[in-house]
Amino acid sequence: MYIIKVKGKAKIPDYIQLRDDKFVLIAYFRADRPLDKLEKYGLAGKEEELKALISQLPFGKLQKLEL
Repeated sequence: MYIIKVKGKAKIPDYIQLRDDKFVLIAYFRADRPLDKLEKYGLAGKEEELKALISQLPFGKLQKLEL
């Protein structure tokens, strides 16, 4: 799974994209409100780690998600 942080403009907030190994979009959510249903993506119990990663993630750089 891969993660990318997309910079918002003006009133549009920053967003996070989660993509599978084929780079197909599987989740799209606001950076300030991480996804509620993380268990659907195999990330249950990793909310705090994901929040920390999102806060230090650079904009526009696709990274392999390793939690």
